[in-house]
Amino acid sequence: MKLRIDPEVAAALASHRPVVALESTVIAHGLPKPRNLEAARAVEADVRGLGATPATIAIAEGEAVVGADAVLLQMLASEAVAKVSLRDFAPILAQRALGATTVAATVEIAAQAGIAVMATGGIGGVHRGAERSWDESADLEAIANNPVCVVCAGAKLILDLALTLERLETLGVPIVGYGTDELPAFYIRSSGLRVPYRVDDALAAARVVREQLARGGGIVIAVPIAQADAMDRHEADVQVARALEAADSEGITGAALTPYLLRHLSDATSGRSLVANVSLLRGNARIAAQIALALSL
Repeated sequence: MKLRIDPEVAAALASHRPVVALESTVIAHGLPKPRNLEAARAVEADVRGLGATPATIAIAEGEAVVGADAVLLQMLASEAVAKVSLRDFAPILAQRALGATTVAATVEIAAQAGIAVMATGGIGGVHRGAERSWDESADLEAIANNPVCVVCAGAKLILDLALTLERLETLGVPIVGYGTDELPAFYIRSSGLRVPYRVDDALAAARVVREQLARGGGIVIAVPIAQADAMDRHEADVQVARALEAADSEGITGAALTPYLLRHLSDATSGRSLVANVSLLRGNARIAAQIALALSL
């Protein structure tokens, strides 16, 4: 896979300055227009504001782009864009199609480019009912197999969070709470599930990250959403259950399921889940930038 690394990103990597990779599926499929482009620009600005270089990753013209420019960001936010996970690399690259990378795809490309830290909203994981469907996100194995620190608001609330934690343990991926002893669940600050390790600042996180990346594997740093933007846990659980029922009745499965559920939640909460989504994206990007800075010291 050929990488097209933005000159600013390449210069930062060459001089060992901090870089934060950003996934692009959230732009193309996770947020509605025009908030998607606004959020993408805001997240990049947050990373820059802390002294790191943002590198939004995508697929375009048969190459993996590491550091999307303004034109490509606009295209990702406004055009029909393929959702690219690991299984999709070869077809989308061969077609020279425009593709937005999931966490799994972003992690793999970031590792190839030599970027140690990425930020996202929430990782994928084991879906509810996986004992029947075997539906598990490629994110988990991608994180296990690539030396990249993934900063996120835990895993998406729509997942089976207990099984997701079990799979991460089996795959040897440390999951570390950032200022919390419990796994965040995307829109809500805590799932009620304890995480095995905790750090309380970026320097402490960087020490753990450095050890794990040296082993050749990835790590998850789980950051709770800001209290002011968090959703009520009971309300979120009720709305997720309704969204899952609606998806089941409409036969929505696979890669289409997560975007469908997120849209359903946004509609059901009069947009409050969208506000929460943008808040956690920006918060995670800022923590990722701080960890990248600490790693560069």
